[in-house]
Amino acid sequence: MFNFFKRNPQQELQKAYENKLTEAMQAQRNGDIRAYSTLQEEAEAIYAKLEALDKAS
Repeated sequence: MFNFFKRNPQQELQKAYENKLTEAMQAQRNGDIRAYSTLQEEAEAIYAKLEALDKAS
């Protein structure tokens, strides 16, 4: 009955994934390749969680 109060974990992960990609892009533009690679790895980990949630539902 009150499903609209529940947060959607897929939307939260999608937003976190997009934010990490944006941060990685900014780091790359600033020339900080090391930060870019770590942020890209974190984005890939979030994407893996997102894919696992997608397969589960």
